[in-house]
Amino acid sequence: MDRGNMYEGKNMALFEEEMDSNPMVSSLLNKLANYTNVTQGVVEHEADEDSKRKEVKVPRMGTFIGVYLPCLQNILGVILFLRLTWIVGTAGVLESFIIVFMCCACTMLTAISMSAIATNGVVPAGGSYYMISRSLGPEFGGAVGLCFYLGTTFAGAMYILGTIEILLTYISPSAAIFKAEEVGEETEAMLNNMRVYGTCIIILMAIVVFVGVKYVNKLALVFLACVILSIIAIYAGVIKTAIDPPDFPICLLGNRTLSKRSFDVCAKFTERNNKTKTTNLWLLFCNSSLPTAMCDDYFSLNNVTEIQGIPGILSGVLIVLCSWLLHSPPLHWKAQVTSWYLFMGKFTDNLWSTYSEKGSIVERKNQPSISGSEDIKIGGRPYVFTDIMTYFTVLVGIYFPSVTGIMAGSNRSGDLKDAQKSIPTGTILAISTTSFIYLSCIVLFGACIEGVVLRDKFGEAVDGNLVVGTLAWPSPWVIVIGSFFSTCGAGLQSLTGAPRLLQAIARDGIVPFIQVFGHGKANGEPTWALLLTAAICEIGILIASLDNVAPILSMFFLMCYMFVNLACAVQTLLRTPNWRPRFKYYHWTLSFLGMSLCLALMFICSWYYALIAMLIAGCIYKYIEYRGAEKEWGDGIRGLSLNAARYALLRVEDGPPHTKNWRPQLLVLLNLDCEQLVKHPRLLSFTSQLKAGKGLTIVGSVLQGTYLDKCVETQKAEENVKALMGVEKTKGFCQIVVSPSFRDGISHLIQSAGLGGMKHNTVLMAWPQSWKQTENHFSWKNFVDTVRETTAAQQALLVAKNIDLFPTNQERFTEGNIDVWWIVHDGGMLMLLPFLLRQHKVWRKCKMRIFTVAQMDDNSIQMKKDLQMFLYHLRLNAEVEVVEMFENDISAFTYEKTLMMEQRSQMLKQMQLSKNEREREIQSITDESRGSVRRKSCSSPQSIGQDVQALLNNDYEKEEAQLIHDRNTASRSAPAVKTSVAAAMPEKVQMTWTKEKFVAEKHKNKDTNVSGFKDIFSMKPNQSNVRRMHTAVKLNGVVLNKSQHAQLVLLNMPGPPKNRKGDENCILYFTACVLLGTWFYCCLVWILQKKKKVASIINTWNYQPHDFCQLN
Repeated sequence: MDRGNMYEGKNMALFEEEMDSNPMVSSLLNKLANYTNVTQGVVEHEADEDSKRKEVKVPRMGTFIGVYLPCLQNILGVILFLRLTWIVGTAGVLESFIIVFMCCACTMLTAISMSAIATNGVVPAGGSYYMISRSLGPEFGGAVGLCFYLGTTFAGAMYILGTIEILLTYISPSAAIFKAEEVGEETEAMLNNMRVYGTCIIILMAIVVFVGVKYVNKLALVFLACVILSIIAIYAGVIKTAIDPPDFPICLLGNRTLSKRSFDVCAKFTERNNKTKTTNLWLLFCNSSLPTAMCDDYFSLNNVTEIQGIPGILSGVLIVLCSWLLHSPPLHWKAQVTSWYLFMGKFTDNLWSTYSEKGSIVERKNQPSISGSEDIKIGGRPYVFTDIMTYFTVLVGIYFPSVTGIMAGSNRSGDLKDAQKSIPTGTILAISTTSFIYLSCIVLFGACIEGVVLRDKFGEAVDGNLVVGTLAWPSPWVIVIGSFFSTCGAGLQSLTGAPRLLQAIARDGIVPFIQVFGHGKANGEPTWALLLTAAICEIGILIASLDNVAPILSMFFLMCYMFVNLACAVQTLLRTPNWRPRFKYYHWTLSFLGMSLCLALMFICSWYYALIAMLIAGCIYKYIEYRGAEKEWGDGIRGLSLNAARYALLRVEDGPPHTKNWRPQLLVLLNLDCEQLVKHPRLLSFTSQLKAGKGLTIVGSVLQGTYLDKCVETQKAEENVKALMGVEKTKGFCQIVVSPSFRDGISHLIQSAGLGGMKHNTVLMAWPQSWKQTENHFSWKNFVDTVRETTAAQQALLVAKNIDLFPTNQERFTEGNIDVWWIVHDGGMLMLLPFLLRQHKVWRKCKMRIFTVAQMDDNSIQMKKDLQMFLYHLRLNAEVEVVEMFENDISAFTYEKTLMMEQRSQMLKQMQLSKNEREREIQSITDESRGSVRRKSCSSPQSIGQDVQALLNNDYEKEEAQLIHDRNTASRSAPAVKTSVAAAMPEKVQMTWTKEKFVAEKHKNKDTNVSGFKDIFSMKPNQSNVRRMHTAVKLNGVVLNKSQHAQLVLLNMPGPPKNRKGDENCILYFTACVLLGTWFYCCLVWILQKKKKVASIINTWNYQPHDFCQLN
């Protein structure tokens, strides 16, 4: 379709060229308004194989059905029916109220934070995990997601254990497989029954979930009805106690509670046929049925009494309080005294805590008793014992799972009609409802039930009935059956939700080793995740104790809730632009309070469980970070990192760092080929080996051209460099610069790399190995300019020669030396480099040797002692050797090479060549210099005199012939032009002439040129240059003689010439550098200027307060 006709008449022709990438807003509004953010792998569905594909139904679930009821079902569960009465009896009404209030406040604050997340944009259809992970980021999201998964899995184990406890304790005790053969083995037998029945039930539940989730979803309404009916039965029973309290008598011996499973009559004697006979209770405490038998002292000294276990709500507990609250006519003072007596006698019994040790007898407060010496073990008596040691923190850990399940509504976010409205409203209403139920049940249980019955965990004192069932109306079986089905349903829901949660984490790809669990059946059911969930759930089953499993899942849920609050607080404090929650009751202080409360509850429940849970989350976090979390979810933690980095950069001073904080900050200059690949990967390997200082690393390179033309190549180059950095494990930043000139690009990197105070102080580059090729970017001219600009920036320069021969990170040196030739004082940096390298496993077994050069008037012995003392203060272990260089005779080879370079430079000036022609001529000089050096053999470096003599014997004639040829060529006094032959042979420079140019140049300044060249051929070399060349050759021979077999040689490199006019200084400098570093296997040269700045560096490395070695 013609684009002009498409927008004709719409006044949009101005933007017609942008429509391919930026479409019209009018065409996007419908899609934006109906955006659902459905994530792959989170939609649960069941489809028959032969059925046709149905159309996707629009989610229509509202707040009540979609959020409120599921949350209600998941929050109200096994703890309410099996442990809440025991918690009230043990901790008392007051402390139980505090426990429940703290836990409910924790979930309420978390729900407020979750509501803020839910109203901050479109809620993803992945449930609570997606809400958390997209707010916390991949690392925290994966760690918290797995903790949430483990909590949900252990919750399934807890519900299954609760189901078995109801079955074997209250419904059918005779179904137990293991029986207690002796007194005191009841607990062990019960644990074994739990393990066997639990394993069978989890297998059945896993089969049901595998067959189809739709059956579990259909049964969910039945289970929810059981929970609601059970709650109604409890309140109905409380009301009935005001009219007709139920008859559940309990038997006391003195103040000790007796288990009625062992006897039928609560008395010592009974009247039968006008005869007094002993009861079964008598036989349990005496050695015979005769009245004169010898009995237990405590049994003999105390009476047996029977009291009502459910005295009722009007038994005097709340009379005074109700009369005051309702402003009823005041009672007579005698009635008030009586009411206060009843209040103090009954309610005070349940108001305060009664903690006890494991195996203690459940005793009634304020009940008179006489203690006696007991000859027979108490364990054989029909008392009610406590099975675990109780204290406040244990009860917090056991109770907290009863308030979890607040994310059941957010797990169905993809099925809600308006998730942003339904999730906050439904979740907060559900928490408010359940909090009211829990808090009211605490008060009502304490008001209606005797304290000894409340502390009887398994209802042994009330004929083995469920304690909360004794209060229910119309029958205790309503609670027993209702709690049984509700725990079964909760277990099925956990086994349904946990595998899908694991599947969602696996499909995100942030935890590589669990990606296999992201696969499933063809319809998306997580088969492998279900198997893993069942296996982990079996671990909780094998623990076989509900009281021991509950604190475990409390840790995982508390950690999940803590990070939800943390995410909201971080988003608000960072003022993230996209953090705009619509929930108006949210404030960051509530999230911070919720996070603090979650953390406090974790350590209150169990400090060692809390540490283990944090350790697991920390290990998962570091694993995801180590494997490289490449997901970008716009999370708050990433924003926190950016804000922290900004704050740290602002605090870092712009000036030089303090000596104690100095460390090498590297700028690594790479060279790329035509395909934007790194030419010398070993340079990055060496960089990672040098990073024991933990400083900054910036890897940079230059592309020649303009950014508009090289944009794609720049991105490709950056990707290649980053990929290689990952392979070489080089932690740092990558910066690719495009510049018309390679020389200018390097200058820009040296000047502008880094940010604020985080700038490099050291430049690392490879020696220009192919410097003879003029097309190579790192030619000798660029190298010299890089040296100049680095020293001008007052930075250190590391030049690695033969970098391709350097070891990789996988190689290991089992022996060898790192030789340091300390010639010029550089502040001790040459000693620091081997120390850093030896921290890496590649160089760890290499020894460090330090050489220094002594002149004629130096005391070599004293120099060695001083150097050893210097190393002692620096805490460096190294061998020390002082090398003497006394020979001052300058070889003919050195003299001739210096003379040839000076003559050629002078000719260049007089010939007045163009820039390109001058560079070709200079290149020929450096080629010849390199060729002459290459011809020198290093097979037997006995002495520098023998090497020079070999050079004179073998190559002097060729050098002399070449010099004569150069003179004759130069005498023609005409500029050269590049021909095809010269292009084909870049190492040979030829002068070709046109006839016209030859005639014109022949008569031009003929006399002047001839006389000028005569002066050149008769000139003598500059003595300073001769001495420099002599030093390079001499020092090279000495180093080669001592360090021929060293794994690495480090030596000072001379600084660049200060005179920047002309190229003759550059030629001499580069040739000297070539001669100095020739014949070494691996060589690292160090150029460093501004001694004073670096002098303090060596003092700061491994800084100790007693360091007294100051280098100035």
